[in-house]
Amino acid sequence: MEKEIKDRIDAIRQSLSDDQYSKTGMGILPRNWRVAKLSDIAEKLTQTAGTESYETVSISAGIGFVNQAKKFGKELSGKQYEKYIVLHKGDFSYNKGNSNRYPQGCIYRLRDRETAAVPNVFESFKIQNECAEFYDHLFVSGFLNRQLSKKINHGVRDDGLLNLTEKDFYSCLLPVPPHAEQEKISEILDHYDEIIKLCEAKTNEYKNLKKTCLSKMFPQNGKTAPEIRFPGFMEDWEQRKLGEIVSIYDGVHQTPQYTDSGVMFLSVENIASLTARKFISEEAFEKDYKVYPQKGDILMTRIGDVGTPNVVETSEKLAFYVSLALLKPICIDSYYLCNAIQSPLFQKDLKDRTLVTAIPQKINKDEIGKVNVFLPTDRIEQQQIGSFFRSLDNLITLHQREVEEYSKFKKAMTQLLMTGIVRIKT
Repeated sequence: MEKEIKDRIDAIRQSLSDDQYSKTGMGILPRNWRVAKLSDIAEKLTQTAGTESYETVSISAGIGFVNQAKKFGKELSGKQYEKYIVLHKGDFSYNKGNSNRYPQGCIYRLRDRETAAVPNVFESFKIQNECAEFYDHLFVSGFLNRQLSKKINHGVRDDGLLNLTEKDFYSCLLPVPPHAEQEKISEILDHYDEIIKLCEAKTNEYKNLKKTCLSKMFPQNGKTAPEIRFPGFMEDWEQRKLGEIVSIYDGVHQTPQYTDSGVMFLSVENIASLTARKFISEEAFEKDYKVYPQKGDILMTRIGDVGTPNVVETSEKLAFYVSLALLKPICIDSYYLCNAIQSPLFQKDLKDRTLVTAIPQKINKDEIGKVNVFLPTDRIEQQQIGSFFRSLDNLITLHQREVEEYSKFKKAMTQLLMTGIVRIKT
């Protein structure tokens, strides 16, 4: 199977064809597929909301249709409402607004509502005589991006929308497999979507469990012991200043000169994984870092989303930016402290000391040391709590990776199926 796929991909790259494949305006496709313009299989929607009452929705890149008032905090339709286009379940709409993730805009299908009204600046349409579910997967995959990028006039419009004419949009070319094959392909991709949703649900389940545990396994305001404890521990916890139990250090204040290899450089963007694609030279590291993260230390964000921590688990050298604070624990379990930092009481105290008027908001290094933290007097209780949350974090990471892996696999399968490199028996 792998050799067959590789041979077909090589044929496409070399612009070759054989008895089963032929050249088309979209490249090499199976001979029993046809190529059509979007206008050939889609009908533009023109029904306006008028005086009828519909839920007004917008499109959020990466999410799909969202209630307009919830997205923007207020209803934006105003006097334009009567001109909004009515969608029925199964219809499509193209938001010509660009974003970092979708620079050519995005197309979504109305799936979770019977009807809705969208801004008339969107291109709204329905698929006729073909499998709408197939084209739903095709549009979400970004299949049209290359064509759209060539058609978009990159001059700036006053309304912030992409400068793309209706004619150019509907002239985009689409593959049209036999109807039965369209249905089979959509069934396969729907199956992967369901797997991804299940993995996401499990991830969220463990995240919610952790949130609950953080609120119940650390003292609440006015309490000296948590609601839930491991058996055998009865003593009250003690309250200390963070600066009394850790040494606190800043990262470099100047953006360094990056290199292709060397010492890994960390900032807010990679606090969750403590891995990076940016590096600095050994010479720059030796010059700027007299104190640096070591195994068992904690790095915590102090700019932007203040108070997100992670324990360093590598023995490799690490460099870090001033957006992170380095906490070196003194006679305290690192994994306990990492989760104590995430507890509601600690986070509240931290946020109270954060400069919210700054953009982005930040906390001064000296203020970090003044934040109150509760500690079990027995080191063993610290270790048990730290070990429990470490296991919970590992479960969350495991399911997040499953989501990432299945998403990558679905993306690859979409490309193979939508171009006919992999065929489905019908």
